[in-house]
Amino acid sequence: MRIPTKAEILDWISENPTLTSKRDIAKAFGIKGAARIDLKRLLKELEEEGHLSKRKKTYRDPDSLPPVSVLQISGPDSDGDLYARPLEWEGDSEEPLILVIPRASDPALGQGDRILARLTEIEGEAWRYEGRLIRRIGTNPKRVLGVFRLTAESGRIVPIDKGDGKEWQVLNEGINGAKDGELVEAQQTGPKGRLGLPRAKVVERLGDPSAPKAVSLIAIHQHGIPDAFPDGVIAEADAAKPAPLGEREDMRDMPLVTIDPADARDHDDACWAHADDDPKNEGGHVIWVAIADVAHYVTPGSELDREARKRGNSSYFPDRVVPMLPDRLSGDLCSLHEGVPRACIAVRMQIDAKGHKLSHRFVRGMMRSVASLNYAEVQEARDGTPNARCAPLMKEVIDPLYAAYTALTKARAARQPLDLDLPERKVELTPEGKVASVMFRDRFDAHKLIEEFMILANVAAAETLIAKKSPLLFRVHEEPNPEKLDSLRETAQAAGFSLAKGQVLKTQHLNALLNAAAGTEDAELINLSTLRSMTQAYYSPSNFGHFGLALQSYAHFTSPIRRYADLIVHRALISAHGWGEDGLSPEGIENLETTAGHISDTERRSMLAERDTNDRYLASYLSERVGNEFTGRISGIARFGVFVKLDETGADGLIPMRNLGREYFKYDHESETLRGSETGLTIGLGQRVTVRLTEAAPVTGGIALELLSIDDKKVRQGPKRGRGKPVRRKETKAKKKAAKTKRKVNRQRR
Repeated sequence: MRIPTKAEILDWISENPTLTSKRDIAKAFGIKGAARIDLKRLLKELEEEGHLSKRKKTYRDPDSLPPVSVLQISGPDSDGDLYARPLEWEGDSEEPLILVIPRASDPALGQGDRILARLTEIEGEAWRYEGRLIRRIGTNPKRVLGVFRLTAESGRIVPIDKGDGKEWQVLNEGINGAKDGELVEAQQTGPKGRLGLPRAKVVERLGDPSAPKAVSLIAIHQHGIPDAFPDGVIAEADAAKPAPLGEREDMRDMPLVTIDPADARDHDDACWAHADDDPKNEGGHVIWVAIADVAHYVTPGSELDREARKRGNSSYFPDRVVPMLPDRLSGDLCSLHEGVPRACIAVRMQIDAKGHKLSHRFVRGMMRSVASLNYAEVQEARDGTPNARCAPLMKEVIDPLYAAYTALTKARAARQPLDLDLPERKVELTPEGKVASVMFRDRFDAHKLIEEFMILANVAAAETLIAKKSPLLFRVHEEPNPEKLDSLRETAQAAGFSLAKGQVLKTQHLNALLNAAAGTEDAELINLSTLRSMTQAYYSPSNFGHFGLALQSYAHFTSPIRRYADLIVHRALISAHGWGEDGLSPEGIENLETTAGHISDTERRSMLAERDTNDRYLASYLSERVGNEFTGRISGIARFGVFVKLDETGADGLIPMRNLGREYFKYDHESETLRGSETGLTIGLGQRVTVRLTEAAPVTGGIALELLSIDDKKVRQGPKRGRGKPVRRKETKAKKKAAKTKRKVNRQRR
């Protein structure tokens, strides 16, 4: 039996960057019996030489950098290649070499410059990482989005932002190949106080203003979402240093993992679970949820705080994110990257075998994630095909997480939160910004696991602050109003289902309706109608409960990187526990009501911008298929036409009245239906239709359709007769004569 060399062990650990036990290493190399003693000796030597660090019974490579790091340029080499060193290095070995890959639009960098960069680990080269510039530390050049206009001398940029009427001058060396009429993103050059037009250089060409790549930028500006950080905010973020351990609870030996979408850039929550060793809680579990300690870096009244409150939340688009916090925090210091010590606020929750929470306690700690995993790979591991990253974590991390989740599902079934089944669509883009496909997101148990853990942690935060009589912001979701419930009840009855009346409405009543419709052709209609009957959730310093989750007390605690409400709750926990001076300020408490209203508004603003962006992308995607036929379901009725949700993409299109066929339709507001003047055909919510795409406008996101059939019955085509009035049937000769006589008599009487 051959014992591996030290190099082979290090290579294996490098390829499996999660924590690995001696048993896992032995299994990987087929080492058994007495040979394990030799393996133990090798691992001990590697530890003493500084190549490995040991924590409990596991080993890891301590020499790793987070994907967003602050670097210092060390200068170009003789070949002109630009290298950098990390300013924050946790490893004991020699600092890694980082090759900086400049883009054509990047500013010139010289020795000593500090930059914020996004890193990619490289194999087989003299350097270990390649870095792409995010920005130079200490600089924050203004950016402008506008249409480039070529002039006789140089060029100008006309901003698309309605609030910015000033044009920008672009000298020849800053045009960067831009063409007249293109949408461009430009960066200010030269001092701000220059006389005449301010100068800029083109840093990115976005092409046709109606092209897909421009869609999200236009939505950001149209909805007034701040997308450029002021200088003071950047300066504060750049000055931030990693939080020290100090009086924090040391959680760095705890095998916490982050589980996020595969394309996630920031990781603000980590979790771990294990069987409860308390003999009084047989079959129970202990769940840890650790959240990035954003409050340590974003203190009340600071520039960062004012800007975060102004934004209210991060906004997410298919091709970009407008973050609530600068990259230095959101992508680096506040992101729970694998293998990097990070400050956190964590909650330990004890649940019984049926998933009921027995106790909880909060700590302010220092953690180190053992792995940054994504939903798909975790689910595959659970289903029996773990990859190299997940395999070493199955027994200690992944299986216990699912065991705790199984218990929580029992408590959820008893509580009966609203159980809507509405798949979420995802727009996939090519690197050029074109829509590659539109698909519905996969929904794994791994998603639900994290959701249940986060809900439990949010409940714990609310309960703790209520018990300590601390001010906070609740996440409130009130029950539907009677009018919307009546509308839902009528829709259900029309589809052959029932919703009980005359009793206090509970989510279990709505779930009974949803379950009755499940698997039928009306399932989507009932789910959509139920969703529309709901009120919109909001933030409030007063507790009115959360109807949808069937919870009495609920607060957002788990996403402080992207939601200001969560930062408020973190500060409340800090004050309530006496953890420091960075808790809720008197001014913050006094303004809770105003803050709640403001961030509820910014949340709605982001939702509208995100929806408009998706609509425009979908219209762009469908614009090449005008004339094609699609199937769908009627999702709305109005005086001016019928809304249809298309099966293939989930896009919403409008059939205007003129495209409903040959006859005229009368709108009935009470029943939300249209009735044909000739045939009596009734058009209502939920009916299956076949339509033809007549128009798809990427600029507006509008999609126009023509009705071909409804419930598999063809609709008579052709232009409507008359001038905006219902068509009258052909009169007989006798009726014509009688009408003529009547008109003659009337004239004689006058």
